[in-house]
Amino acid sequence: MVFIQSYCEANSSISLTWVDKGISPCFYFTLLPSILLTFAFFLGTIHCICYQKYGTAMEPKFIPRSCLYTFQLAISVLLLLQFLGGMVWRAAIGGELPGYVILYGCFSALGWVWGIALLRTERRRVLVRDRTRGHSAILLLFWAMAFAAENLAFVSWYSPHWWWGLVDNQQQVQLALWMMRYAGTGLLFIIGLNAPGLPRRPYMLLINENERDVETSTQSLLGRADENQSTWQGFRSKVRLLVPYMWPKGNILLQVLVLFCLGLLGIERAINVFVPIYYKNIVNDLTNGSSWHTLATTVCTYVLLKFFQGGGAGASGFVSNMRSFLWIKVQQYTNRMVQVRLFAHLHSLSLRWHLGRKTGDVLRSIDRGTSSINSLLSYIVFSIVPTIADIVIAIIYFVTFFNAWFGLIVFVCMALYLTLTIIITEWRTKYRRDMNQQDNNAKSKAVDSLLNFETVKYYNAESYEVGRFEDAILKYQVSEWKTQASLAFLNQTQNLIIGSGLLAGSLLCAYFVTEKTFKVGDFVLFGTYIIQLYTPLNWFGTYYRMIQNSFIDMESMFKLFEEEEEVKDVVNAGSFLFKRGKVEFENVYFRYTSGKEILKDVSFTVHPGQTVALVGPSGSGKSTIIRLLFRFYDVQGGSISIDGQDISRVKQRSLRAHIGVVPQDTVLFNDTIRENIRYGRNTASDQEVEEAALAADIHDKIMTFPEGYDTQVGERGLKLSGGEKQRVAIARTILKAPQIVLLDEATSALDTQTERNIQASLAKVCANRTTVVVAHRLSTIIGADQILVINDGRIAEQGRHEELLLKGGLYSDMWMRQQQAQDSDTSDTEAKDRTSEKLQPPSTSAADSSD
Repeated sequence: MVFIQSYCEANSSISLTWVDKGISPCFYFTLLPSILLTFAFFLGTIHCICYQKYGTAMEPKFIPRSCLYTFQLAISVLLLLQFLGGMVWRAAIGGELPGYVILYGCFSALGWVWGIALLRTERRRVLVRDRTRGHSAILLLFWAMAFAAENLAFVSWYSPHWWWGLVDNQQQVQLALWMMRYAGTGLLFIIGLNAPGLPRRPYMLLINENERDVETSTQSLLGRADENQSTWQGFRSKVRLLVPYMWPKGNILLQVLVLFCLGLLGIERAINVFVPIYYKNIVNDLTNGSSWHTLATTVCTYVLLKFFQGGGAGASGFVSNMRSFLWIKVQQYTNRMVQVRLFAHLHSLSLRWHLGRKTGDVLRSIDRGTSSINSLLSYIVFSIVPTIADIVIAIIYFVTFFNAWFGLIVFVCMALYLTLTIIITEWRTKYRRDMNQQDNNAKSKAVDSLLNFETVKYYNAESYEVGRFEDAILKYQVSEWKTQASLAFLNQTQNLIIGSGLLAGSLLCAYFVTEKTFKVGDFVLFGTYIIQLYTPLNWFGTYYRMIQNSFIDMESMFKLFEEEEEVKDVVNAGSFLFKRGKVEFENVYFRYTSGKEILKDVSFTVHPGQTVALVGPSGSGKSTIIRLLFRFYDVQGGSISIDGQDISRVKQRSLRAHIGVVPQDTVLFNDTIRENIRYGRNTASDQEVEEAALAADIHDKIMTFPEGYDTQVGERGLKLSGGEKQRVAIARTILKAPQIVLLDEATSALDTQTERNIQASLAKVCANRTTVVVAHRLSTIIGADQILVINDGRIAEQGRHEELLLKGGLYSDMWMRQQQAQDSDTSDTEAKDRTSEKLQPPSTSAADSSD
């Protein structure tokens, strides 16, 4: 017959945590299943609801067959039966059956029922927007907690109340059941890390591959995943990117500062423990009527500790302020290194990426990403970790010096607080991410509008641009309201949990004081310690949100880091060795994107010192040849070589050092004319800069400006005319003095007279240099050694000017059309001059005429 005499065994109490060199079985087998069941039921229910509501059933063909998964399921069922069997066995052997045994068996069985349900749910359903693979963190954490709990039995190795002694058959059976639990939970956790029975790849990707639409669907998957995925996804890769900058290599002073700051962090944790203890001692000394010397010593020690701690658990104390001050240099080091690396990475990306970028979007991503690094490390190292340490220390302290109920209250309150904070904050992620996107859109529209200021004026579109910007701001504010409203909900939830925990603990402590078990100082200690603990805990939600927001803000920056360099130097690439400047294109094929080929089987040779002109209709591929030669892109077929060296096999920097380019669309830095010309060779003197300007026929024009060479050209050189900008670009290239010159319609924005002057200057510069010219006006390339007519990506004709005219082909037609257009323009100009003369009133002097 079974008797349930009491909850705990005889001579035992739930409040006793340590009995005869070991943990009290009543306390252990009450706390353990309560925690596991609470965790499994609360988080497991949310997890299952999410899978049922937002997930989709996986098609059977995508679920891999796995013996290990069957083994996982079998172990889980075996553990469930073990708990029920153990409880039945204790009842069957007769005698006293403590209440905690029934609670342990029932709660543990229910917890493992939820564990099995989670395992089966993840096997059959999938969150289509979740690109992670493997078991969920909830299931892995459940197995890890169960395995860790079984390891706690080793603490009671010498206790006679546990099964280690094997003094009777009952302890032998308990040991066998424990070994089954120990092996089972350990195997589940280890096997669970490999996640057998689950797809190795994202489910949506498997579906897309099955439909033969991998590329398009993968892109859409990535776009959807970014909307709601957890900010902690890819945490390891993000931290791995930042780790090299956290530890200042090669700087011993900063390394010592890091270690010293961590030491100060440990001192702060110790001070947080002793402050409430000394406050308790003051109250007890006052109550017990201690001597003035003892009381004064205690008060002085308390005040000193409070000075070191500061208000609000070290928020502004001496130690905290000292640590913050010393950490500034380390923080600046990390920030500087990340920004420099990102800036260098952006410059290493291909021209294709830069042509498609949104400048305002990129700048906002960089600004937010780099500024978030300032706070990320401080929040993790000096806020999150210390707060968790304070919680653990508080639980240990209350269990040790008060009783287990206080430790349980603190633990449950903290667990609920942290769990709900994380869940609600993860839910808020989509609002914060959408707010960032709307912010990027608003700033991009503003930057685009300001950069195209002249176009806005041309079409009288000021109201339209203001309206677009206002619409973007309104969308941003809608997302901002959702973010702030969800934040208010989170704060109210946190306040409710904190208030409930404080109420429960205070009532219990007050009860023990009335029962003369505790002293008044103990109540003061509890209240002081709890409030001191809740202060950083109240900030924990803020810290977590700030860390998450930092990760969200850094996502765009990380995407910039993840952009692949399209044009890379091959492994062990050598430096380019210039010899004579012979350029060879051999069967070159090239396309910018999948689809139409821009160049098709292009082959030609430019001998040293020759000038080759590229002509043809717009879009035929002339400028592409220039870009390939400068290696902005790599060819998809054929090869390009200079002096017998394949340019794809040499270092880009060494190749470009010998090539000078005058582009069709010249962009200048927002600096002086002098510095823009000097950009061709940064070490050039002022005299060399002026000589280059003379050669480019712009020196006299510069001298007419009030500030001369110190004239600011404005953003993108907008203060200069098109012709002036091109002449500055030509002067910059002349200063570089390259062996190979590439001219991409370098005189397209010049008037006829200036063009003739520039042609004469370019003829001197290009003398004895290999030159490739892209020209629209055929009159500028009459003297070229070879003219290539490009049409539809192929070389349609080639030869000298006279030879191509005699052929009567495409070049001849282009020449005739341009001559006719020129003759028409000349006739119109002469007619306007005659009309102007007729309208001019008679004058009697040259002065009057000039007026």
